[in-house]
Amino acid sequence: MKRREDIRNIAIIAHVDHGKTTLVNELLKQSDTLPEHMEISDRAMDSNAIEKERGITILSKNTAVEYRGTKINILDTPGHADFGGEVERIMKMVDGVLLVVDAYEGTMPQTRFVLKKALEQHLTPIVVINKIDRPGARPEEVVDEVLSLFIDLGADENQLEFPVVYASAINGTSSYDSDPQKQEHTMNPIFDTILKTIPAPIDNSDEPLQFQVAMLDYNDYVGRIGIGRIFRGRIKLGDQVSVLKLNGDKQNFRVTKIFGFFGLKRQEVEEAKAGDLIGLSGMEDIFVGETVAPVDHPEALPILRIDEPTLRMTFLANDSPFAGREGKLVTARKIEDRLKQQLQTDVSLRVEDSDQAGAWIVSGRGELHLSILVEEMRREGFELQLSRPEVIYQEVDGELCEPFELVQIDTPDAYVGSIIDSLAQRKGEMQNMESTGNGQTRLTFLTPSRGLIGYNSEFMSQTGGYGIMNHTFEKYLPVIRNWEPGRRSGALVSINQGPSTTYSLQSVEDRGQLFIGAGVEVYEGMIIGESNRDQDIAVNVTKGKNLTNTRAAGKDHAAAIKTPKKLSLEQSIEFLNDDEYCEVTPESIRLRKKILNTNERRKADKHRQK
Repeated sequence: MKRREDIRNIAIIAHVDHGKTTLVNELLKQSDTLPEHMEISDRAMDSNAIEKERGITILSKNTAVEYRGTKINILDTPGHADFGGEVERIMKMVDGVLLVVDAYEGTMPQTRFVLKKALEQHLTPIVVINKIDRPGARPEEVVDEVLSLFIDLGADENQLEFPVVYASAINGTSSYDSDPQKQEHTMNPIFDTILKTIPAPIDNSDEPLQFQVAMLDYNDYVGRIGIGRIFRGRIKLGDQVSVLKLNGDKQNFRVTKIFGFFGLKRQEVEEAKAGDLIGLSGMEDIFVGETVAPVDHPEALPILRIDEPTLRMTFLANDSPFAGREGKLVTARKIEDRLKQQLQTDVSLRVEDSDQAGAWIVSGRGELHLSILVEEMRREGFELQLSRPEVIYQEVDGELCEPFELVQIDTPDAYVGSIIDSLAQRKGEMQNMESTGNGQTRLTFLTPSRGLIGYNSEFMSQTGGYGIMNHTFEKYLPVIRNWEPGRRSGALVSINQGPSTTYSLQSVEDRGQLFIGAGVEVYEGMIIGESNRDQDIAVNVTKGKNLTNTRAAGKDHAAAIKTPKKLSLEQSIEFLNDDEYCEVTPESIRLRKKILNTNERRKADKHRQK
């Protein structure tokens, strides 16, 4: 069997923040790819503004480096389970993976998630123990953890013989030795291990073409671009080919552009062949999983399976009293067009019409997946409203099931009891508990996804910000009946419109936690804080102090209120109950009741309680 020794295809996989993207940066810098004078920014592969701010990879990216005459195609994948649909498809495009694991944290939930996907595709693994210079690093123990994880996930004998390289990506050093003192300022051990371990692609370029789309991109000039791998044959600019649709149809088109990847650039090429990763344009509505083949030899590859969404929210046009004040794009038509545009590239997303005018049900892989989309939209000038997230149920073998997640928590010992208690109330079942030393404990739970909605804020309060929680979708299990999680506390709701005053906020702050300070414009039905009781409290926060001709005896005290709690977009979404919306604009995030009028809301509440 002939192989293309001039090329290797690998993916870099890891848990969030274990250093994948920083490692790709160093591989780019230290390869024979970029001009010597060219400087590249930190985490150059994270091109999206939100990716740079949050330090996470949202979209898979591909680059290619040159090392000793061999082209190494590298795909940087997201580490967060919400973007697992990206990871899954990338595994089909490569022959091996670099599994990056933090030398201090060890294996984490997403390490398990991404490795499971790689092993299912029978890919050849290389393990990189990163952050070897980190205080408290325990490389040998972490290698044992990784081995246990491989065994646990049913790796075959060849996969269990994985080579290990120790590195500090941020310093640009690596070595085959676990001693941090023996690190050298080179990435050659990683490059050499890739060339030696990862199989070269099979060269069957003389057979009929088979190219499969694994990712989508969109360009205003050329339209939709299908990115994927040529598994067989070759393709040239101007070729007449067929795309074999997911529904069994066949459509012919002419190849108008072929893109190759090199360094940080996408370059137009005239021809590509088996083993190459390329982008293809010319077909208006090409989708992930579809095969491009010769017109006279239409043979499809197996369809790529994409994980179904597990969470949905309703997106609505903004109809609050402040609608249109801060955003440029406010109409239902604009929102619908933007959601349809997102479907061009995000295959894990679903958008359906709802029975409510100006509202759409948007389904995704988790809260982060959906909140990233909302954040992108508000930065583009959109105004919209969001409902409380809800999980998506599925029927499995005739039984209604709901998604469950594997939750891993690292916490100081002092908070273990309260965490176990709070997750038990959310129907979490403890799977494991172990001391990790230094007064820290690691807890593992299997918890229904709906029990985790809104839990993050409670968890951070419980642990004083010292706890670390990671969770990833595990499986669908039978629905837990007669249990509905949700916020137990009520809301502080404004009864009128106008700017909030220090005087009125002072009289309200002992009723709960405020979300706003003085001088903030509010409207009737807007939520301005969290009640310390289990029911909503209607409050007046716009009242001014009555002025009189007489001064009170004694010294005047400067009016002051406690610092309000500023909620992020994710915290605001988590806070919502079923009768509330989150109003999102380019400048503000507000919480509100669905029914704004105080009297009408009271009537509705009474009617609901009957």
